[in-house]
Amino acid sequence: MTTSGASGAGRQVAVFGGGCFWCVEAVFKPLRGVLAVTSGYSGGQLERPSYEQVCQGDTGHIEVARIEFDPAQVSYRDLLTVFFATHDPTTPDRQGNDVGPQYRSAIFWQDETQKREAGQRIAELEREGVFDAPIVTQLLPPAVFWPAEAVHHDYFARHPQQGYCQFVIAPKVAKMRKQFADKLAT
Repeated sequence: MTTSGASGAGRQVAVFGGGCFWCVEAVFKPLRGVLAVTSGYSGGQLERPSYEQVCQGDTGHIEVARIEFDPAQVSYRDLLTVFFATHDPTTPDRQGNDVGPQYRSAIFWQDETQKREAGQRIAELEREGVFDAPIVTQLLPPAVFWPAEAVHHDYFARHPQQGYCQFVIAPKVAKMRKQFADKLAT
């Protein structure tokens, strides 16, 4: 369980929900300046929720990735840019075939600066008409983060041949690597 946005000297935390946490984790891990990514749950009323409980859709939790990053190497704005480029922020409670409130697009801002930057980024994307529908990403206050069960950590890296990984996660990671090649760790 974690509640703080600060994670130590030179470290900050971002918490994003962009559908299945396996996808979000796999997209952010290769970025330069990302120090750790952990799949888990935030925003619900149940303590220590299990994957099965969250998947029932009635705990209020969202599948999220907690991203620890070095702001000297990657900015929060850059993380927001990758976040919005690698999921559909216009579909409420859904990402592709993953349907339910646990898959909603959400940003759990960790401080007022993150809240402001996330709001500004959404406003910019709306003004630019990047998406064909309105952005429904929720901006939510900091919430307790519950790490997912160990089986969910590094899922894509450990199961690249699994069907969901091949057909859903791999294309997202490939898109991110192509679009943000200048932001990848070497």
